[in-house]
Amino acid sequence: MQRLLLWLIRRYRKSGGGMRWFGIDCNYQPSCSAYTYTAIKRFGSRKGVAMGWQRIKRCSRHDSFCKCLEPVPVAEHYGACDDAKSTTG
Repeated sequence: MQRLLLWLIRRYRKSGGGMRWFGIDCNYQPSCSAYTYTAIKRFGSRKGVAMGWQRIKRCSRHDSFCKCLEPVPVAEHYGACDDAKSTTG
C-alpha cells in the first residue's frame, strides 16, 4: 500500500500538482504533497495519510503571500509535548 501511495503522489507532482489540478499554489513549505510523501515514508501509510489530510484541512486560505514553514516531525517527537516551547522565562 505504501509503495502505491508514494507512486500516486509522485505522479501527481510530476503532472503539475496543485497549480494544474486546483489552480492554487500550496501555502506551506514543504508543499502538502511533499509533506504527505515524507510522512508516509517516515510513519507508514495509515499515519502518514492521516497527517497529510490534517495538514490539508488546516489550509484555509488560497494562495497566501508568505509560506508557512512546517516540516514533517521527527518520528521520536511526533505527538510529544514540547516543554521548551511551552515555557517562557
